[in-house]
Amino acid sequence: MTKAELRKKHKALRKDLSEDQREELSLAIANNLLSLAIWDKEFYHIFLSIETQKEINTDYILNILSGKDKNIVISRSNFETTTLENVLLTDNTIIKLNAYNIPEPVGGIPIPAHSIDVVFIPLLAFDEQGNRVGYGKGFYDNFLADCKPDTLKIGLSFFDAEPGIDDVYSGDIPLDYCITPNETYTF
Repeated sequence: MTKAELRKKHKALRKDLSEDQREELSLAIANNLLSLAIWDKEFYHIFLSIETQKEINTDYILNILSGKDKNIVISRSNFETTTLENVLLTDNTIIKLNAYNIPEPVGGIPIPAHSIDVVFIPLLAFDEQGNRVGYGKGFYDNFLADCKPDTLKIGLSFFDAEPGIDDVYSGDIPLDYCITPNETYTF
């Protein structure tokens, strides 16, 4: 299937999830993350869930990171340059919804992409080779291209892998892992 077809399919699958299912699946994903050997790193980048898109509730992962006393990095989207501006999440960070209902920090301490060790990546779909389908704007491809080569890229998905994505291109940056409620994929 093409990225456009997979986007449509997985948006519909998400839309069919009840709020209770979304919470249950999000908690299962967070619990599965605990088995990965990734917790010795320093800087962890995580997205804040877009409620209107029924994204995975990352609050469970935020609680794990806080409990392990990790540096948590969140981002602000720059739609003119399709880049992410990364800042350290602190007790004083103010979060507001932007025009697209994306929760984002107001101000904050900048963290360069090359300092980030682990990135939890939002996605709509992924395949058995670790390729991913997002919303199609390229924010994460641009961001990941600026990260160091050994930064771990971890996708989070409610659904299992697709067999393949027909229109992968050379600028797509694949995942190292993808965590679903039922399985941990390693690429």
